[in-house]
Amino acid sequence: MEFFTRKTQIDFLGIRWISWTFSLILILASLASFGIRGLNWGLDFTGGYEIQVSYPSSADLNSIRSELQQAGLHHAEVIIFGSSEEVMIRLAPEKWMKKQTVQAQSETEQQELTQQVARALGSEAKISSVDYVGPEVGAQLAEQGMLAMVVALLATMSYIALRFELKFAISAALALAHDPILILGIFSLFQLRFDLTALAAVLAVIGYSLNDTVVVYDRIRENFRKLRKASVTEVINRAINDTLSRTVMTSGLTLSVVIVLFCMGGPSLHNFALALIIGVVVGTYSSIYVAGALALAFGLDRNALIPQERKLDDSP
Repeated sequence: MEFFTRKTQIDFLGIRWISWTFSLILILASLASFGIRGLNWGLDFTGGYEIQVSYPSSADLNSIRSELQQAGLHHAEVIIFGSSEEVMIRLAPEKWMKKQTVQAQSETEQQELTQQVARALGSEAKISSVDYVGPEVGAQLAEQGMLAMVVALLATMSYIALRFELKFAISAALALAHDPILILGIFSLFQLRFDLTALAAVLAVIGYSLNDTVVVYDRIRENFRKLRKASVTEVINRAINDTLSRTVMTSGLTLSVVIVLFCMGGPSLHNFALALIIGVVVGTYSSIYVAGALALAFGLDRNALIPQERKLDDSP
């Protein structure tokens, strides 16, 4: 099945300097935003309180969020926990709370926060448990999350180097690094909450973008064998055009599903779905405009993929 009725003849590499400049501007802007504003880390990374609340009937999450906000507890995460009558409320400690000692956090602050939540939710809500997540655990999670991204990129380079060629591996790793940098840049610029679900989305985007890139690289290798007289630029352009229908259909279908998840999945899934939406768009762009162009810039040629015939020595 083809998305386009005719094979496209788009010169993608003809505008590679424009695409590189565009990507470089976005990367520098993302790094600048990350350095100046930082990320708005979620409770998983900063530490805070998890309060389990039970109701006699199904809980109205929007109403609970509104009541907490009116009580001065802003940016509370409210999710269904177990059944529709059980709710988990996650709160990051206020600035004045962070200055208290650990002992005060476990006694005075916890009691005050519990009373404040109880007053905000009313008599129907019954607080079952209050747990404190320390910032040390959050810092460890952040470190492990970043380490997971680095390991994913290194594993990707090893896989592509073994399956294709080292120049492909380096260009693919740079194209894959391009995607999470832009996602983190958007989260930093708009100060969107970055939690474990958003991190999971970033790791998923790396795998998704790799899939598109490998398909393009595989077609490049095939075209080197089929188009014997074509230049390297023509071979790469032909490969991208040959896989364009598949890329558009796959990305379009994935994007439509993720948009539905963003619109109807509830606030708890917004950041996860948003990271996926950005990742699908950016990953498709990098697979088309960045990965192949980088391979060309690193000096990819026919000899790297097609073994040369050995000359037989007829001398006695």
